[in-house]
Amino acid sequence: MGRTVTYSAAALSLALAAATPAMLAAPTVAQAQASDIDRAVSALRGITTLRANFTQSDRSGQNVSGVLTMKQPGKIRFQYQKGVPLLIVGDGKALTMIDYEVRQVQRWPIGNSPLGALLDPNKDVARFARQLPTGDPGVISLQVRDPKHPEYGTITMIFVRNGNAPGGLQLDSWVALDSQNKRTTVRLSGHQYGVAVPDSTFRWTDPRRPVTR
Repeated sequence: MGRTVTYSAAALSLALAAATPAMLAAPTVAQAQASDIDRAVSALRGITTLRANFTQSDRSGQNVSGVLTMKQPGKIRFQYQKGVPLLIVGDGKALTMIDYEVRQVQRWPIGNSPLGALLDPNKDVARFARQLPTGDPGVISLQVRDPKHPEYGTITMIFVRNGNAPGGLQLDSWVALDSQNKRTTVRLSGHQYGVAVPDSTFRWTDPRRPVTR
């Protein structure tokens, strides 16, 4: 039960991290950086479908893994590894976290989550993005936070230059921070773009419904 509670807390942080203003970098006005922001946002919006392995970790060193599936606009599924009774699904309108062990379901609008920067095509990511220095010209780091809605959370996305990815930039990882400075990091690997993803991928079984015999 203890491990499940830890997984659930990490998943909740992934879905609904709140902002930590102290982590913000100073605004940049450099023309090259503005161009990088535009390229990164275009690359993100250029993803039609994506399937990748993910590893999720927190400050305590707890790690879980699984498979991420994305389909634009707004759909995402975090299928956790066997033995972790959690599922996170975005259906284009809302994010739902399902805990099958305690038969609990929590749901939030996609736009009210830091994952809105990944999934909400109506979100003006470039307007709220700040480029953070990486020391590597092949890596772009963007931190996204709407200052008028800090409750929507903060997400820092890492892109690496890759000619096989949409727009030549591949989403490598992201970091979310909550109001207690709890950090959740998600790293992707084995990216597959343009794969066939049926809409049924983003359906889920409600554990609150009674089992019929």
